Amino acid sequence: MRSKQSIAICFGLLSTLTAFAQDPARPISAGVDPSANINLPMQKVGPEDLLAIQVYDSPEFTKTVRVSAEGTVRLPMLKTPVKVEGMLPSEIEIQIAEALKREQLLVDPFVTVNVAEYHSRPVTVIGAVRSPTIFQAIGTVRLTDALARAGGLDSLNAGPEIVVTRPNGDTGAQSVQRIPAKALVAGSDSELNIKLNGGEEVRVPEVAKIIVEGSVVRPGTYPVLDPISTNTVMTAIAQAGGLIQYADHKAYIIRIDDQGVTHRIDVPLWDIQNRKKPDITLQARDILQVPDSPKRRITQNTINSVTGVGSSAATAAIYIAR
Repeated sequence: MRSKQSIAICFGLLSTLTAFAQDPARPISAGVDPSANINLPMQKVGPEDLLAIQVYDSPEFTKTVRVSAEGTVRLPMLKTPVKVEGMLPSEIEIQIAEALKREQLLVDPFVTVNVAEYHSRPVTVIGAVRSPTIFQAIGTVRLTDALARAGGLDSLNAGPEIVVTRPNGDTGAQSVQRIPAKALVAGSDSELNIKLNGGEEVRVPEVAKIIVEGSVVRPGTYPVLDPISTNTVMTAIAQAGGLIQYADHKAYIIRIDDQGVTHRIDVPLWDIQNRKKPDITLQARDILQVPDSPKRRITQNTINSVTGVGSSAATAAIYIAR
């Protein structure tokens, strides 16, 4: 009889343990977002970050909470919010445990805090990149990492430098750092590959351009080759494939100054080509116009016309002779 009772008790205990293991409401992680299990790096917390808070044997305090704009979190039954901004998860654990004891909600709480999502560390990458983007600076993020996230530099339009703007403390001021793109990509100076902590804007300004119009082989918009070197009329014409046969001996530059006033600068093209006068330096946004020479075009048309008539007459004469 006793053996039967023992067997029944054993089955009862086994059933209870099985139900306990299968009951999703019993684990202390109940109510915690599954993303809390993501092993994110331990970094200081800021507004809009999502925290997964677990209090052992207290499911009413075990939940996910988002950090407010004021840098605090609220838990049920706590009269005052808990300040968490600028703290590591391990420091937040202590703050929450002390708050629970201070308000006599728990005697000796065991608290764990994990970051489920970071939203307080945005890095913005814009400008002459393939895919402008915004991402969170989680872990160690360098400038080259940010550019890689944006698909790299747009080789046709990217300028010679990268501008990094970052917040400068709590004053609202910003600091600006200009980094040469070629040296960064070449890796010649490791100090150029600065660390990004979040809050930065990485901007790649487009390269300065000039426009070449008129009697050139390939009219169009062309990048300034190098802001340090001299960009001149002759280098611009070379970029445009050179002059065509109707080009005039004179050209001109259309330039708009900072006040929006348009200026016309005459260019003695023939004298520059023959080294009688110095080449003229171009500025970004200049328009170099090379007009046709009416005399050259008339002369060429006349030659073509005469040549065409002579050829036709000769052809007719041969036809009649036959």
